Amino acid sequence: MNQDQALAILKSGDNVFLTGSAGTGKTYVLNKYIQYLKARKVPVSITASTGIAATHLQGTTIHAWSGIGIKDSLSLRNLRDLKEKKYLKKHIEKTKVLIIDEISMLHKKQFDLVNEVLQFFRENEKAFGGIQVILCGDFFQLPPIGTSGEINRDKFCFMSQSWLNANLSICYLTDQYRQTDSELNDILNEIRQGEVSERSVALLQSSKNTIDSEEPTRLYTHNIDVDRINTAHITEIKGRKKLFKAKVKGNLKLAESIKRSIMAPATLELKKDAKVMFVKNNYEKGYLNGSLGKVIRYNDEGYPVIKLNNGHEITAEPEDWRIEDETGKLLVSYVQVPLRLAWAITVHKSQGMTLDSAVMDLSKTFEKGQGYVALSRIKGLSGLQLNGFNSTALEVDGLALKADLRFQELSSEVEESIELEDLEIKARNFIKKSGGVSDKDEIRENRKNLEKGKKVTKKSTYLITKQLIDKGHSLEDIVIERDLTIGTVATHLIKIASLYPKTDLSNFKPDTKTLNKVKKARNQLIKEIGPGERISLKPIFDILKGEVTYDQIKMALVFI
Repeated sequence: MNQDQALAILKSGDNVFLTGSAGTGKTYVLNKYIQYLKARKVPVSITASTGIAATHLQGTTIHAWSGIGIKDSLSLRNLRDLKEKKYLKKHIEKTKVLIIDEISMLHKKQFDLVNEVLQFFRENEKAFGGIQVILCGDFFQLPPIGTSGEINRDKFCFMSQSWLNANLSICYLTDQYRQTDSELNDILNEIRQGEVSERSVALLQSSKNTIDSEEPTRLYTHNIDVDRINTAHITEIKGRKKLFKAKVKGNLKLAESIKRSIMAPATLELKKDAKVMFVKNNYEKGYLNGSLGKVIRYNDEGYPVIKLNNGHEITAEPEDWRIEDETGKLLVSYVQVPLRLAWAITVHKSQGMTLDSAVMDLSKTFEKGQGYVALSRIKGLSGLQLNGFNSTALEVDGLALKADLRFQELSSEVEESIELEDLEIKARNFIKKSGGVSDKDEIRENRKNLEKGKKVTKKSTYLITKQLIDKGHSLEDIVIERDLTIGTVATHLIKIASLYPKTDLSNFKPDTKTLNKVKKARNQLIKEIGPGERISLKPIFDILKGEVTYDQIKMALVFI
């Protein structure tokens, strides 16, 4: 399935599992859908199973968003206590779309808990409380962390009842955008199929001396190796060190979580000639998460100027990692220069990166999938120096393999049944059902604001009514189109008449007899209670003895 087809299915409102091999653009499709929803003001919650993955999407962890934390079970009392937390109640009840990235690393028990929390908060027994759920990930990558002795069958969330109940449409992306080398792509596909050929093993073994670029980043399976190498290299460089400290504001608990997740350290130590890596995407400035270079100088403001491996020079100015709620309100902000020392990184933290070259030592691989993650970071074998690997490095979990084959079959079935016209109709209905906007001019303006990084606020409901009036819609049309009562529309008309007196409301004017009756009753009340006092509808209704309905009274007051 290609990216456009997958995006069309996401827009339809179906629950979706978006998957595919590394480099097929899963995060790209997610970001396109997120922007689509935001431009239409549909409340979307962006989460991931890990903090690192969450920051790629400017979201939060699913554990924090749902309130489950590290729990693997919740009692009825726990659920009631969670529902008492206003910040949880507010965003869970308002959300129309929930995105969970890196779903492969979310434990089955916690996946079930998210479903349970949503059903309880929203008082809806449908899967995940009836909202759209978008799951994204690849089960060949790193599995969930479980208890000692726990097998993957008990950890993978696709084995849960919640997964079945969600009735997910499977979108398996197949077009490759990262690997430009067909030989490396073939090796990765063989690893995914569980059958690595002797030729592929020989190619990997012969890759020890293939790199002809500057010293590349080294990937290790353990943090202790990474810290040792980076510390040794920065210490060896002579010259003055310069420290950059992150600025954090917002919710303290979230702040601690984001500190642990973001690859830009709280205190970044740099020296001229230090090897660094950008850890954020910024297409406008010309760097990606994983772009490598060297510190060559500092600008007038003291920020490091980086010469990338491709020769381009870029000033690394502070970036803002932030978490916002569905209304755009800031929850936590982490501002730091988007760099980290890059002589070495862990395989775990390399997820989501694209590297031109890397030196790897996979001889200590301890988890199936680690080798696949590491090898799929690079674009081709010419950028790989593999110093060693054990048998585990080229293995994937057997259950993940069976599931992946089934996902491919299900995706093909979905692809064969796609009718774009039907999906477009479903997409329009889903936006309407979710309370989103459909006005093309407003969507265009929202999209422009999003591209500029501006906050998109929801247009007042009476302004939406005004748009329909300006287009010549009748009272009956507006009631049907907006699914509102006549009384609510009348309230909108009163507001519109006050703020936009030039708006032509003549089509909504009651007959003269009704208008005179309401006017007479209103004047009688003014004499009794005095001018300037607020007049409610009930006294007018009582004076007229029910001869005029409340809706008719409201409509008449628009013109009095």
